[in-house]
Amino acid sequence: MSQGSRTLLWIKVCDPAGSHKALTLRRPNSRSQNVGDKTMTLKTVSLAALGLLALAGSAQAQDAWRTPQAGDWLITGRITDVAPTADDAITTSAGAPTGLAVDVGDSIMPTLGFTYFFTDHWAVEGILGTTRHEIRAQGGATDVAVHETWVLPPVVTVQYRPMTGGRFSPYVGAGVNAMLFYGGDDQNGFTVDLDDGLGYAAQVGADIGLHGPWSLNVDVKKVWFNTNAEINGGALESDVNLDPWVVSIGIGRTF
Repeated sequence: MSQGSRTLLWIKVCDPAGSHKALTLRRPNSRSQNVGDKTMTLKTVSLAALGLLALAGSAQAQDAWRTPQAGDWLITGRITDVAPTADDAITTSAGAPTGLAVDVGDSIMPTLGFTYFFTDHWAVEGILGTTRHEIRAQGGATDVAVHETWVLPPVVTVQYRPMTGGRFSPYVGAGVNAMLFYGGDDQNGFTVDLDDGLGYAAQVGADIGLHGPWSLNVDVKKVWFNTNAEINGGALESDVNLDPWVVSIGIGRTF
């Protein structure tokens, strides 16, 4: 006979005196048992999840990026846009205006940066790369390519980094650069000769920690550089202020 969720079982028992007694046995409540089992399962799952979270947190702590310190090297591969701002007049050898001006095109190329930390706050960086630029004479109805050239523009800066902890390491820097022109290709019947030289540079940027020794780098440099351009053997000339912006983004690794 069922009563709700319980089953009652009646059993007749004979004692030695010949009397009969009735015993009632109650079957355990299966619902209560199931609830208990579920409670134990939830506890087990919760403990396992907490254990996994603890292990994950420990692994993340071990792999967390740290700000570079004294003695560290930071090597960064970047995609770099070198954007000259030249807009200087082209004159005759006697200095007479021609109504033309120099335009130097942008160039996007991969570059490498090597940064050494000689203290926690101070570092020196050198960048290596090469870019190719088109030089045009523009003015009025004239817009003609006169030369294409490769440039090796190494820059060396001293950086100051104010923060020595966390995942964000901003910096400012200043230094010198060189402009070495090679592989020139004259265009449209013009001949162009460019002078190598030295210039100055300032920079601002930041390294943002990603995972382990890896970081994201954003870097902006302003370079001041002047060169003399002789066109057609000196018949025309221009005092060119290239003064490029050098904008980069890349991935770095600390060693």
